[in-house]
Amino acid sequence: MKMNELLAADRAFVGLQANGKKQALRLVADLAARTLSLDVKTVLDGLMEREELGSTGVGGGFAIPHARLADLKQVTGLFMRFEAPFAFDAIDDVPVDLFFLLLAPIDAGADHLKALARVSRQFREEQMRARLRLAPDAAACHVILCNGDGTIAQVKPATKAQKTG
Repeated sequence: MKMNELLAADRAFVGLQANGKKQALRLVADLAARTLSLDVKTVLDGLMEREELGSTGVGGGFAIPHARLADLKQVTGLFMRFEAPFAFDAIDDVPVDLFFLLLAPIDAGADHLKALARVSRQFREEQMRARLRLAPDAAACHVILCNGDGTIAQVKPATKAQKTG
């Protein structure tokens, strides 16, 4: 499963603020509900239920909160970058500032696991997380995530003819 199949351009958000795990999950559930036309309580309940099994803070300041929902037709994701890191009970105890929310239909099975593996693999790269933290806006984050290798496409230098007009 490719990242551009999981993450639509309008589902990347930057500049979010939260003081802790519960507030962040509420905010994320609200964004997901509004973006995907879902019930916010259903999304939040699914995320909280999963967090009770163990933190989805996977390390390096990154978390993959996820849930399976009855009202969803396909696996989908949302990316969020918070202004300041906050405690999230991550496995390495590092505060979190990057989220990739993954939502899947109840019967997604292997597709859900493939999506989790894809997101986890991509965010395991320290360089990827650094680029996302430095990206100027949500559109740039989307490009970084969906470009495959985590880099923004290089702009070719102007040729001599282009420089002289």
